[in-house]
Amino acid sequence: MKKIFAVFITIALVISTVAGCSSVAANTVFSADDLVGKTIGVQLGTTGDIYASDYEEEGSIIERYNKGTDAVQALKQGKVDCVIIDNEPAKVFVSKNSDLKILDEPFAEEDYAICLKQGNDDLKEKINGAIATLKSNGTLKNIIDNYIGNNAGKTPYTSPAGVVRSNGTLTMATNAEFPPYEFKESDKIVGIDADMAQAVCDILGMDLKIEDMAFDSIITSVQSGKANVGIAGMTVTEKRLQSVDFTDSYTTATQVIIVRAK
Repeated sequence: MKKIFAVFITIALVISTVAGCSSVAANTVFSADDLVGKTIGVQLGTTGDIYASDYEEEGSIIERYNKGTDAVQALKQGKVDCVIIDNEPAKVFVSKNSDLKILDEPFAEEDYAICLKQGNDDLKEKINGAIATLKSNGTLKNIIDNYIGNNAGKTPYTSPAGVVRSNGTLTMATNAEFPPYEFKESDKIVGIDADMAQAVCDILGMDLKIEDMAFDSIITSVQSGKANVGIAGMTVTEKRLQSVDFTDSYTTATQVIIVRAK
């Protein structure tokens, strides 16, 4: 009798455990055509957020997160159906999560540029000149290649010797949650944008100070003068041009859609 009772208890525990488990729904997003009516995860204030907002009028729900990693975690948990984000961070997230994948079809292409306060034409002209130099001498390509592609880690940027930094400090507002453009490594902010900004400062004879903040606070920081520039994988859009100015583009990027692999 005790054995039978024990068996019943075991069965009851198993049933209780199974009933308490929650399963994540299978993926239902296979292309951009499937976004209508879906719940889309984005990082607040990013280009992905801007693009996704267009689908709200078609019945989609946009869940906005302060960090791209939080949006990805919500996807894994089944709280959103997909995440729209830049291709390079997407590749980093997917490489660490075998249950996620990037759809083959790119969602949108965009140009990244440096934002600065409207009317600050002198600084804009100087930075544009520095960007042109970095493009022409191959430094910008080496910086990007050091983080993206087969040569990653082989061409790290180092400031040239003898730079005279007599022209003050350039304060850069960023959001260090966007690898490989900006991320933290042992409490130091590194990445494509950090190296590019340092290279610009080396040409302009300036010190570089990087301030980490929420992505949607960057433009406000630049407008108020707390930061001289905003560099955070930022796309030039008509809406942003109402608030800040932009330099010439320093790289081209692609927005993609991350979904669950099954």
